[in-house]
Amino acid sequence: MPRKIDCHVHLLGDGSTGSGCWLRLKSVVHRMMAQWLVRAAGMPASALRDGLDAAVVTRLVGLVRESSLDAAVLLAQDIPHRDDGTPMPDKGAFFVPNSYLLDVCARHPGLFIPAVSIHPARHDALEELERCLQAGARVLKLLPNCLNVDYADPRHRRFWEMMAAANMILLSHTGGELSLPVVCHRYADPRLLRYPLEAGVTVIAAHCAGRSGLWDADYTAVLLDMFKHWPHLFGDNSALCSPLRCRTLPHLLAEPIRSRIIHGSDFPIAVSGFGPWRMGLIDRATWRKSSHQPNGLERDVFLKHAIGFDESNLTRLDGLLDKGLVPSKAPDLGWQ
Repeated sequence: MPRKIDCHVHLLGDGSTGSGCWLRLKSVVHRMMAQWLVRAAGMPASALRDGLDAAVVTRLVGLVRESSLDAAVLLAQDIPHRDDGTPMPDKGAFFVPNSYLLDVCARHPGLFIPAVSIHPARHDALEELERCLQAGARVLKLLPNCLNVDYADPRHRRFWEMMAAANMILLSHTGGELSLPVVCHRYADPRLLRYPLEAGVTVIAAHCAGRSGLWDADYTAVLLDMFKHWPHLFGDNSALCSPLRCRTLPHLLAEPIRSRIIHGSDFPIAVSGFGPWRMGLIDRATWRKSSHQPNGLERDVFLKHAIGFDESNLTRLDGLLDKGLVPSKAPDLGWQ
């Protein structure tokens, strides 16, 4: 039986167990948002002051085991880098090292699937990619507009080719970002995914390129058009049960688009039926029923089913992972 997987779950930490993680909430808005998210995820707000490493892992183990899911993809988070590979830790809001992520996943085999994070401009990017592949990582997560990753930079071609050769999936944030500081807004454009796609990388466009903030550009239509040209391009529906990103949902429900969508929650982003109800996708009774589910991961599964996604959206990632998908490359359009 194919596994039901949440493809988008953030690992967080404060380094309190020697993990190497850090969390830097510079603005009052981001500190308030973090406190709200931690409470919504079922953890005490005091965890933000100390003990976040253990609190997050303990909570995630419980959430996955008590849900209808079989596994969750846990995400590492690299720090921003300049184009020349110089790190910019002062531009980052949080950091989760690959070594810590891999250790957490190894301690909970079968429950968590590691998605490592490597900025391709890093001076040791190829070596770190090889190390993570040897450790069994099959997914790589990048947040290009916050990490300052220019997918179009031809210097990254070898990085994408190594990923493609290993059948490693790129889970890439697309569209705007409200929860974290943005380094380069134009990297939200999913058209930049063309470059790893041309190299043969299977790509999952997180959030399907919709808006996060009120004034973000909405690239959803751009992404959906790209599906016609790139058979190894998918989207995830993570964070779409939130008041702002829910505007993307109606565009994803009809076939053939729905068959390219993969289930994700974006934990610890809060899951609520308010947005889907506001969009007319569920009724008030369904919204109320969802609010009684204390497990945020299971609440997200319930709402996605009610909205119109089916079991195939939950199991699609397992098919990509277990079949060792060899991407079907679209014609080479040339690098500019």
